[in-house]
Amino acid sequence: MLKAFRGAALAGLALLIPLGPAIAATATGNMTVRITIQSECKIQTVSDLDFGTAGVIDANIDQTSSIGVQCTSGQTYNVGLSAGSGADATTAVRKMTGPGAATINYSLYRDAARTQVWGVTVGTDTVTGTGNGDVQNVTVYGRVPPQVTPESGVYTDTVAITVTY
Repeated sequence: MLKAFRGAALAGLALLIPLGPAIAATATGNMTVRITIQSECKIQTVSDLDFGTAGVIDANIDQTSSIGVQCTSGQTYNVGLSAGSGADATTAVRKMTGPGAATINYSLYRDAARTQVWGVTVGTDTVTGTGNGDVQNVTVYGRVPPQVTPESGVYTDTVAITVTY
């Protein structure tokens, strides 16, 4: 009987001792993380082409500007420049307009020697490049050639930039 009592006592004590937390089970899985990069080009920056202040235009006035193009890595692109908004302008002879609709002729070039006129025809008169994911600066070479000087005032033009990719 002592053995039975001892067994019952131990069983009763076992009920009084709190049990520890149950061992937690874990489950694992995976999630897919994804982004799809599509080919894209953007014009990020453009500096004005400012020929400064001049009097009589009896010699070339040369200046440069910069266009910052950003394309996805490996993406080829072409940068084209329109003839501008001047009346009767062409890509060979663009026109800044000033007081009384007077104009000043100028040209935009793809090269520092100013021999390659910049236009909009891909494969003919545009500037090509290949994107590297970062902003790439393309230089615009401008020239106002000697010409009959119109009346004083501010002369301006707006040239559209097109990036084809």
